[in-house]
Amino acid sequence: MMKIGIILGSTRPGRKVETVGRWVLDVASRRTDATFEVVDLCDFHLPVLDEETPPTWGNYQADHTKEWAAAIDRFDGFVFVTPEYNRSMTGALKNAIDYLYKEWNNKAAGFVSYGFSGGGVRAVEQLRQVMGELQIADVRTQVSLSLVTDFVDYQVCVPAEHHEANLVEMLDQLVAWSRALRSVVAAA
Repeated sequence: MMKIGIILGSTRPGRKVETVGRWVLDVASRRTDATFEVVDLCDFHLPVLDEETPPTWGNYQADHTKEWAAAIDRFDGFVFVTPEYNRSMTGALKNAIDYLYKEWNNKAAGFVSYGFSGGGVRAVEQLRQVMGELQIADVRTQVSLSLVTDFVDYQVCVPAEHHEANLVEMLDQLVAWSRALRSVVAAA
């Protein structure tokens, strides 16, 4: 069965990513074609990238890097849940992505974003560029939530009804791509 990690891409106090991640997990858990698990960046305490060698070499020295690599390596695909900060993804998410290389390769990714203006789509645009460099196949459908209309008091995620259908479609694509890429991972 496919294993999909739902990566919570914010670490700041007062973050909304947990409420969005819970919604994603609630919808995803109804599926029978994959298992889903939340991966919270806060649990890994990653400092600004501190490995001496490039991640492409896979010569990780720090225990926090090895722990992060083991956590990511076990998944077949990912849902990146990210707010938009200053027209981009969070620094914490970019830093966590940059720590690794082969653990990301030949897997699939989908995106759930949120923000005031445009629902976080600019963060996802930048994430898509990064995914290509890491050999991650990103799926077309994404979920973009507005802090104004899809949250109660800007705090609790209560998406408009149409977002759930969009999330299901994205998960359909993600699971299909993750399954297709499994043979590529096995051959690498």
